[in-house]
Amino acid sequence: MPLIFDSHLDLAWSAISFDRDLTRPLETVRARERGMTDEPSRGNNVLTLPELRRAGVAVCVATLLARAGPEHERQAGGYKRTALDHTDPSLAFAQAHAQLAWYRLMEQRGLMRMLRTRGELDAHWRAYAADPATTPLGFVLSMEGADPVTEPEQLRYWWDQGLRAIGPAHYGRGQYAYGTGVDGPLGDRGVALLKEMSRLGIILDATHLSDTSFWEAVKVYDGPVLASHHNCRALVPGDRQLTDEQIKHLVTRGGVIGAALDAWMMYPGWQRRVTKPEVVGLSALADHIDHVCQPAGSRDHAALGTDLDGGFGNEQTPRDLKVYGDLQNLAGILSSRGYSDADVDAIFHRNWLRFFGTHLPA
Repeated sequence: MPLIFDSHLDLAWSAISFDRDLTRPLETVRARERGMTDEPSRGNNVLTLPELRRAGVAVCVATLLARAGPEHERQAGGYKRTALDHTDPSLAFAQAHAQLAWYRLMEQRGLMRMLRTRGELDAHWRAYAADPATTPLGFVLSMEGADPVTEPEQLRYWWDQGLRAIGPAHYGRGQYAYGTGVDGPLGDRGVALLKEMSRLGIILDATHLSDTSFWEAVKVYDGPVLASHHNCRALVPGDRQLTDEQIKHLVTRGGVIGAALDAWMMYPGWQRRVTKPEVVGLSALADHIDHVCQPAGSRDHAALGTDLDGGFGNEQTPRDLKVYGDLQNLAGILSSRGYSDADVDAIFHRNWLRFFGTHLPA
């Protein structure tokens, strides 16, 4: 069973927003949520910390997630206001700290371990490979949408808290960039943010950036770029997906692209709460991975960024993924398509190990 490095899990947001104790077994959490109707994922979530251990997840990129973009722009993008949305960046700042507190508590309990440097990543990976039964889940701290950063000058503070990657936007218009569902330029604040990120060594996550903001961002920012959880627009149309031109640019920058398991990103025409999981399987994820490998000419830029944290459950995953551990079946699918064991290891973990082993601070 190959170990997994997953480049996108909103663990703290899932725990706090859904009132989930992710330290418990998966079935315990599901049983508690049976009968709840506030969210479609209730009773269908696919992970907890014990399930991640069972699945062989050694490291993940774990996020801070809170929004405070201009509300009229978010409405124009067709995105309904949620508990993620705040009227002022100061409130997003506070929400991100609530999530950071959860990660710190998991560290105190010996269940998670923040990885801030290349040396910490290397040491953790060797420890997990030697003793997966007792080594905690390693995580690199990222921010999905930069709204909790109240001013670009505040980035040094966040760096000191352990933040190592930022996606400037999420859904709608943020304080620094345009995201999924809308389109527009970075503006002066976005440019200032990216320049400060580059100065500090904070990695740019291109995920969720609108097309205009994407191309401006990769011109302004001269540091390492990744796409933590993205699939391919050529296979499933929509502005949430990467175009072939964007994929090629990320490849030329040495970037890695994590394939996401949200079914609407895997199957054309998916309608939330309408389309059934039976229409798509894990083989579709292999299609997206293969589509990244073709222009790259190798498997060195394709990886996993599942987004399987709880914002959706197995009502919105492929039919053959009911729990996180089912992701291991992807290895056999890739092997059946001619991918070697070394290729599978690269996609499951080695590409992210190389990327972060290069771009985390020494």
